[in-house]
Amino acid sequence: MRFKPAALPNEIAIPSDLHAARRIEETIVRLADKMGYSKECSFAIRLALEEAMVNAHKHGNRGNPDKKIIISYDVTPQRIVVRIRDEGPGFDPRRIPDPTQPERIPLPNGRGIMLMRAYLDEVTYNEQGNEIQMVKEKC
Repeated sequence: MRFKPAALPNEIAIPSDLHAARRIEETIVRLADKMGYSKECSFAIRLALEEAMVNAHKHGNRGNPDKKIIISYDVTPQRIVVRIRDEGPGFDPRRIPDPTQPERIPLPNGRGIMLMRAYLDEVTYNEQGNEIQMVKEKC
């Protein structure tokens, strides 16, 4: 499923670095906590942010510290919307193999998108496949 980008009120570009990514994760989770999101909701948001940031850094930007990760977000009392875009070529999420298939279970990767879809209300990508939009309704 694809999304149509509309501006979100907060946007920051960080180096493709997981330490910088953690600071943004903490900011978004803190905002959710201040707005009364449950611990379960905060866990889901943190997990999804971590998975998406790792994917942007590792797969999108191929670990290149000269590339950027752009994070846009909106935290309201009703929902959280986060977009994470990398500077990579993108991918087709429909072509990601199912990590629950018996031959894929022992492999160490491929579960991030499945986890995001399980914990969030909406997971969509831009046409190029280098930006993910994640939505979590307040719980």
